[in-house]
Amino acid sequence: MTGDRTGWMLPDEAATVAFAKALAATAPTSAVVHLAGDLGAGKSTLARGWLRALGVTGTVRSPTYTLVERYPVPGGEALHLDLYRIGDVGELEFLGLDDVAAALWLIEWPDRGASALPPADLRIVLAQAGSGRRLVIEPASAAGQTWLDRIAARPLVGPAS
Repeated sequence: MTGDRTGWMLPDEAATVAFAKALAATAPTSAVVHLAGDLGAGKSTLARGWLRALGVTGTVRSPTYTLVERYPVPGGEALHLDLYRIGDVGELEFLGLDDVAAALWLIEWPDRGASALPPADLRIVLAQAGSGRRLVIEPASAAGQTWLDRIAARPLVGPAS
C-alpha cells in the first residue's frame, strides 16, 4: 500500500480491508462517509472490512437490494446504504432514516441521495487501477479534515517513503 496525503494505491482486496481497518481505528465517535466510484471499484469491500473492524460478526450483506443494512457497533449503530437502485431521492423517505442517530453512516452512491442524506465528513473515491484500486479521500467537514490528518499519520496508510 503506497500513498500520499490524500491518495493511496491498494494493490489487492487485502490492502482495501487493511485500509478499512485504519479508517475504523481513526474514526470519530460519529461519522458520515460517502463512498463513490464505478461498479466494481471496491466500495462494498471497503464497507465490509470497516464493519468487521468494528466487531460485526456473521454475514455482512451488501445493501444493493435492501438499500440499507443496520449493524450494532460500539457507540451505537452503523448504517450501510447502497443507493445505486434509487431512481428518485423521494424514495429515501420510505427507509425511515430521518430520525436515525447512527454512529456511522457508510453511503455508497451518495449522489443519488442528494440533499436527503446527512452531510459527509469524508468522501472516499475508489477507482480501478490495473489489478488494484486507487483510493482518494476528500474531507467534507472540519471533523473530516481532522480525521484525514489522523489517517495520514498512521504508519499503515501514511505517505510512501
